[in-house]
Amino acid sequence: MSRSDDARATAYDASPFLPRDGGLDAYRRAAAKCQGCPLYENATQTVFGRGDPSARVVLVGEQPGDQEDRQGEPFVGPAGRLLDKALAEAGIDRGSAYVTNAVKHFKFTVPERGKRRIHKPPTLREMSACRPWLGAELDLVRPEVVVALGATAGKALLGGSFRVTKDRGSLLPMPGAEQERYVVATVHPSAILRADDREAAYAGLVSDLKVAARVLNGS
Repeated sequence: MSRSDDARATAYDASPFLPRDGGLDAYRRAAAKCQGCPLYENATQTVFGRGDPSARVVLVGEQPGDQEDRQGEPFVGPAGRLLDKALAEAGIDRGSAYVTNAVKHFKFTVPERGKRRIHKPPTLREMSACRPWLGAELDLVRPEVVVALGATAGKALLGGSFRVTKDRGSLLPMPGAEQERYVVATVHPSAILRADDREAAYAGLVSDLKVAARVLNGS
């Protein structure tokens, strides 16, 4: 990497694209024009969060997948359908939740001899660049509990020392939150789809989501 390229890389930041005021709709419109990192160049569109603007629970994933990128909605692919099932089993109504991702553009690679777009994890720079959008969503929705779905979401919310295997299923205080707010971390639903023992992995997801449900139920 050249010195100029390195300078550009360290300058990834979505902050200049955030509106000065307004609600979620204003932020969604502004996010559609975000060029805070290079991911916008190949993605079909920005995939902003969706759901109840006054939700008591926010679900945060990693980034949009192929179907989310095409449809412009978070968690509408296979992982989203599995998440819907797990939420229902845990006693959380997705219709009253707000669902988003730590990174708003789909990052992918295309094999040399194929057309299928293969998910590629975002880098720390890309995740950091997009963090202002996630912070704005949480400030506007003001949930009581945030569910971090996977390592990227957990690090975006809790910092670089977060580890899913160590921190999942616990009720953790949200760092720097202006109001009392908790984070419950768990695996990303897509990890369950890849698991050797899907039944056990799915049961673990439901168990973790029940921790968030207990907060919402006041128990």
